[in-house]
Amino acid sequence: MLWGLTRYQWTVFVAAWLGWGFDVFDALLFNFVAPICVPRLLGVSAGDPSVTTATGAITSLLLVGWATGGIVFGWLTDRIGRSRTLLITMITYAAATAACAAAPNIWVLAGLRFVASLGIGGEWAAGASLVAEVFPESRRVAGGALLYTSAPVGILVAGWVNDLLTRQIAAIASNPELAWRLVFLSGLVPAAIALWIRRTVREPEAWTSEQGPPPHLGELFEPAHLRATLGGLSMSVVTLLTWWGMTTFLPFVMRHLAGPDPVAGARLAARANLFFTLGGLVGTVATIPISRIGRRRMFALYLAGAVAAIWTTFALEWSTPVRSALLFACGMTTFGIVGAFSFYFPELFPTRLRGTGSGFCFNTGRYLAAAGPFVVGNALGAVATPTDAIKWLAFVPLVGFCLTPFVVETHDARRAVAIAR
Repeated sequence: MLWGLTRYQWTVFVAAWLGWGFDVFDALLFNFVAPICVPRLLGVSAGDPSVTTATGAITSLLLVGWATGGIVFGWLTDRIGRSRTLLITMITYAAATAACAAAPNIWVLAGLRFVASLGIGGEWAAGASLVAEVFPESRRVAGGALLYTSAPVGILVAGWVNDLLTRQIAAIASNPELAWRLVFLSGLVPAAIALWIRRTVREPEAWTSEQGPPPHLGELFEPAHLRATLGGLSMSVVTLLTWWGMTTFLPFVMRHLAGPDPVAGARLAARANLFFTLGGLVGTVATIPISRIGRRRMFALYLAGAVAAIWTTFALEWSTPVRSALLFACGMTTFGIVGAFSFYFPELFPTRLRGTGSGFCFNTGRYLAAAGPFVVGNALGAVATPTDAIKWLAFVPLVGFCLTPFVVETHDARRAVAIAR
């Protein structure tokens, strides 16, 4: 057995890994094509301030839908099962993302993005619960962290698909109206993965054997779970607000730094995404050994690093190549810390409440995080340069660092065993 895991345990991991990776893939497709599709659907030039405002509004709407889907499907995960919920959410986000290819105007596009976001938000709790309950206790931290490595991979694949269709294939790239629609159409791929999951992944025994009354959201605010809920929610809010504020407008920042040449802007945006995402991949894997110092110290370390990385990258003067390379550190801290949620949130709650609690903590934060893209989108039109707006995001993880003393520490082995039962 590889790494002490059975073939079926690896099958479950691969299923959850693909589900989350394509989840992020579908979620980020809009970020890549926004500079192309939003001006066209609005009927304005690419440099019009309404473009960044609309981009921020649609991204904020996606986050609201993501949060709503995460809460509803998280609860449904505990009611109908992990595998079934995984299937439903993947079909939802795949079909709605592909339908964006036929959007005739900005309003239809926004509506379809909202529908897709319901499934995008719901998938994570089902996948994280599956891995937490199928993996042995000794591999749960590593399994949860490695599960999140699919997120940076999903972003890299989304960036590659966008680059392929909007720049590399000349016959398609020469027709931008066709290119951005084909990018969205690629979001249908996860539907095939969902059908495979339905045939191969069964409900975990830990869930099927659990006895007790049906879970409800109110339990998260009862004395036994209140501190865990609020602590998890606080970490979710600050990290998601920072992550979405950066990733939504990173293409705009890079295109600004590249000057008027659209080809150079696209190339620089792809380079920046590569550095940021690779940093996220390294940061996510690093949570496995770093988590041994304790969950609370781990959060503090990553959030302090995010403050330093964001301010250094965007507030100081650098050449464009150096600034792009510095995004690796931004990704390692801002992106990497979210990887810990895949094992930390399931640790906070008992089996019968695991999907509900994990989904609530990870996704409710998106309601507040939705303000990030909207605020930054408006700020980009009011400041001298995009970097003048994005640098202030460094203060968000600073707030998170100050909140780390209040999060629940789950590193204690005796507590980990108790909550796993």
